[in-house]
Amino acid sequence: MSSEAKLVSSQPNQNITESKKRQSSLFSKIKEHGELIAAIISGIIILTAWLTEDVVSEPTKIGLYILGFVIGGFAKAKEGIEETIEDRDLNVEMLMIFAAIGAASIGYWTEGAVLIFIFAMSGALETYTMNKSQREISSLMDIQPEEALRVSGQNQETVHVSELSVGDHILVKAGERVPSDGVIIKGQTSLDEAAITGESVPVSKENGEEVFAGTMNINGSVTVEITKPSNETLFQKIIQLVQSAQSEKSPSQLFIERFEGTYVKVVLVVVAIMMFLPHFAFGWSWQDTIYRAMILLVVASPCALVASIMPATLSAISNGARNGILFKGGVHLENLSHLQAIAFDKTGTLTNGKPVVTDTFFRDGEKEETLSIVTSIERESNHPLAQAIVRYGQEKGLEHHEVYDMTDISGSGVTAKVNGKQYKIGKPDFVGKEQAFAFENGLAEQLASEGKTLTFISDEQGILGLIALKDTVRKDTKRAIERLRKAGIYTVMLTGDHETTAKAIAKECGIDNYVAECLPEDKVKEVKLLRESFDQVGMVGDGINDAPALATANVGVAMGEGTDVALETADIVLMKNDLPKIANALTLSTKMNRIIKQNVVFSIAVIMLLIISNFLQVLNMPLGVVGHEGSTILVILNGLRLLR
Repeated sequence: MSSEAKLVSSQPNQNITESKKRQSSLFSKIKEHGELIAAIISGIIILTAWLTEDVVSEPTKIGLYILGFVIGGFAKAKEGIEETIEDRDLNVEMLMIFAAIGAASIGYWTEGAVLIFIFAMSGALETYTMNKSQREISSLMDIQPEEALRVSGQNQETVHVSELSVGDHILVKAGERVPSDGVIIKGQTSLDEAAITGESVPVSKENGEEVFAGTMNINGSVTVEITKPSNETLFQKIIQLVQSAQSEKSPSQLFIERFEGTYVKVVLVVVAIMMFLPHFAFGWSWQDTIYRAMILLVVASPCALVASIMPATLSAISNGARNGILFKGGVHLENLSHLQAIAFDKTGTLTNGKPVVTDTFFRDGEKEETLSIVTSIERESNHPLAQAIVRYGQEKGLEHHEVYDMTDISGSGVTAKVNGKQYKIGKPDFVGKEQAFAFENGLAEQLASEGKTLTFISDEQGILGLIALKDTVRKDTKRAIERLRKAGIYTVMLTGDHETTAKAIAKECGIDNYVAECLPEDKVKEVKLLRESFDQVGMVGDGINDAPALATANVGVAMGEGTDVALETADIVLMKNDLPKIANALTLSTKMNRIIKQNVVFSIAVIMLLIISNFLQVLNMPLGVVGHEGSTILVILNGLRLLR
């Protein structure tokens, strides 16, 4: 077959496929907005019946209202009946069905139909909130690519992300999203990590730096070595955390749900009494008695109260996820604003977790030469302090020396020969304690009091130099602690460092208190002591040794770049180790709790006002319907403000 013929024959198939896709897309949209469409159709039918009630016959009018009842109320009636059968308890949906049927039974077809219409609209609005939260997840899932370009030598092949293994090399071109977590082994670029951290400013990446699935490669091709399977990436953890949070209910929501069943039964009993008692007690006519009983059935329904919490909670969780704060459930989001004290791990949480050289002192005239020798020797060691010195030397662009007879004395230091001379690098005891602390007129004591770790260098003539290193405080730590203290929260640092270092770091951060030389079990003990003094205590950490304390606290907060154990144990995760977002999370929690209180107070006030007005016989059925259902829509809209 010629290429033209193939093209012609494939064209109809392509058109059919595109047509099916459009139909599928249309069907999915109709399904997603089914409740809203049904409510609108119901409203149109009810409006038609009301406008033509003087023109059409009575059976036709009633038929239109019944059609409006069925179309508008089907979804909620189905939900109410299914939940009643499953839970063996009455719910607010059943109460509204009874109210609508009750109104119709005494001839108030229009009011009953309007009740169904507004109830359907409020239900559609609540479903929109749920769908909005689900769309947050769907949009996250859509971000992660399904395919990757795997490279092996000169060969390249496109494979599904699930086929990638740890150690595979993939090529990520400019404009593409990173398919899986890994480390750059070739090239440099800028990445948009907004999907992970919530920060819109691109981050520069080069050899040896981590990249995360779902982030956008902006301006350079890079080769990445895979470090995690596709189902264990940070991106997948975010999705799992948000899904888990959406399904977990807050204490307030659980209380309202328990309260709902009892309340509905009480309302039905009171309505049953109301249908007889006023006639005999107050001399009301039977028509007025039954009419007031039906209005009571409408206005006493706790629709607004039930809708006060869930939309607000889901909106807040979605807002947090979009801004790099992951809540594992509404309960943690609700509890966060009640925190009175927060304990912080030091290394990797308040500090960067990597020591850097802060000061260097050498014998007169030997600075550059000595530093190049020290850097050359420390290249042969894997100790974190040695690596920090090497990085410092590389930044200076120093020459490299050949190193001989390198010996690592565990816990003390190293010895080596360079240019035929013997050198020692390490602790004061290793190079000679008295000489070390006498160097530069006792400078070591001053540096140690500043929380710095000291490394001494000696040769045959004595102390040759001193290098001071420190795990530097994060740039945003002071700002985060200051915001927490302004919020009236007591802060304490828990660290395994010795007293001097702990005191210096705590002072620099602005922490209220500190506890030094803490083992993992000591951190748990300190968190328990805090809980004896404060009702709600938080713990922030990133390491395996922090996990027990995270579990002990009322609210555990893990840094996003922390260990898997810390991430799994914590209740809240701050992506990209962004400490100030703790204060943002507190603000979000406070705002959510405030909106929930507003909703609850407002809904109860409206119910009480409507009930009293009904007993005073100043409320009619239409106003009762509008007042009751209008309050429900208002509390849902108030909760949706948290999406912003």
